[in-house]
Amino acid sequence: MRIIGGKLKAIRFQPPQNIPTRPTTDFAKEGLFNIINHNFNFDNIKVLDLFGGTGSISYEFASRGCTDITTIEIFPKCAAFIKKTAEELQLKGMKVYQRDVFDYIQNCNQQYDVIFAGPPYPLPNLDTIPDLVFHYKLVEGQGWFILEHNPDHNFEKHPHFYRSKNYGTTIFSIFVNEVAPEVEPTTD
Repeated sequence: MRIIGGKLKAIRFQPPQNIPTRPTTDFAKEGLFNIINHNFNFDNIKVLDLFGGTGSISYEFASRGCTDITTIEIFPKCAAFIKKTAEELQLKGMKVYQRDVFDYIQNCNQQYDVIFAGPPYPLPNLDTIPDLVFHYKLVEGQGWFILEHNPDHNFEKHPHFYRSKNYGTTIFSIFVNEVAPEVEPTTD
């Protein structure tokens, strides 16, 4: 695996074998970060990465200049790998917690400019994640909650749905606190 953009572009990292992750493809990551780049200044945002997996999304944010990243991952082997890689890459502003995502959401007392969630696609309660994020008010002001999912899920009717971007079987649905009345939700 590799980091695809920013100051750490092309750095490779090798996650341990037999970890329960489904890394986001480079093609999908590139598309996602192009969208984020056009809407946020990476130097000034606070990021939450839920279901951290290999840490790939967190490293992309750090590589682009983000210095306030919190990564949540329940599996000990994955969380240890993310911590180790962050130390090796000298990512000072990255905090990694081995914790259940749903427990973290329900007990979080912070808000974030960008929240990314890349849960396992067959997760039985995947559809509840946007509701929980907004119920517990985790998104700061004009921030975004981005949920990675497959075509088995559709969030276009969700009250916080803003838009989605499709990269084959990978879909990123973007949610906001308030959808502007003049802006119609879009699907690409």
